[in-house]
Amino acid sequence: MTSPRDLSHFHGVILAGGRGTRFWPRSRRALPKQLLSVVGDRSLLRLTTERLKGLVPPERLWVLTSEALFKKVLGELPDVPRRQVIAEPAPRNTGPAIGLAARLLLQRDPDAVMGVFPSDHFINGETEFRKVLQRAVRAANEKRLIVLGIPPRGPETAYGYIRFPSGVKAGTADPFPVVQFEEKPPAAKARRFVQEGNYFWNAGMFVWRAGAITDAIAQFMPRTAEALSRLAPLASRGFTASLRRHYGDCENQSIDYGVLEHAKNVHGFACPDFGWNDMGSWEAVYQLLREKGRRSVDRTAVHEIDSHGNYVEAPGKLAALVGVKDLIVVDTPDALLVCSRQQAQRVSDLVKELEAGKRDDLL
Repeated sequence: MTSPRDLSHFHGVILAGGRGTRFWPRSRRALPKQLLSVVGDRSLLRLTTERLKGLVPPERLWVLTSEALFKKVLGELPDVPRRQVIAEPAPRNTGPAIGLAARLLLQRDPDAVMGVFPSDHFINGETEFRKVLQRAVRAANEKRLIVLGIPPRGPETAYGYIRFPSGVKAGTADPFPVVQFEEKPPAAKARRFVQEGNYFWNAGMFVWRAGAITDAIAQFMPRTAEALSRLAPLASRGFTASLRRHYGDCENQSIDYGVLEHAKNVHGFACPDFGWNDMGSWEAVYQLLREKGRRSVDRTAVHEIDSHGNYVEAPGKLAALVGVKDLIVVDTPDALLVCSRQQAQRVSDLVKELEAGKRDDLL
């Protein structure tokens, strides 16, 4: 197992700039999903930082968010140094965000190893998760780009997949080379992936040396590398102005498409099942709460007759359902969502229609 000394250069980088449109109507521009208390009384962002306790102290935590959310993120994470909450001036996907974080870490710690984590996931088995991270840090010190693969619980079409060599089983202690990254598959293909057994969900969690990912971005995303090279040092007065001036010149591309699908030193862990949930839709919340024996995140009073499989969130109200099944019902002061659980991913399409209709009051 990794020793405390091996972790002395390990930094946590949390990506917290998303909008969480599939969580409408609760998730809004001003208060997106990662800032909501979806499970329990703490926000998903706060849970993400607490999950890293024991591995990453606050002085080695970094958060990338949008300028619009900067102050709210600061308020949510008072233990994280203000200088380490970085406001991206424009959305440019995960490739530039990770490249920016790596560049800043190297200014502080030339031997930095960075773990990259979305801010809006939920993990139930935190002890097992931390064990995997320690193994990943050790592997990353060998200059490999490490991805974490989640054992699929079913033929999910909402996630990308990582293909490992045949015979790889969940919970194996050592990393394996990644054979291929697969985009979100159609249902038939997802079923085949699950049957074959060596395909794992891509959770968007990574561990690598900051120098190794910087070199890879320079090779495969040269425009981003060039834009980031023009930034003033973080400790200087000119950093924010230079970030606003140059960050928009980066490619708008994910780290998966921009780097990982091309690099030759990508390895991954076939993780054990540590209760990962991407909280990517209301259906994901339903599944998580069902495991906990609950029907609503806020314990809405629900009365059902000949109804089952429903998720209801109607704060302060009695929700009565008669003769319906597999519905999602989310009530807020200015909007009510009713949709099939099977169509939960399409809530983001509804948000796009609201944007097209210039309904900013509902976004």
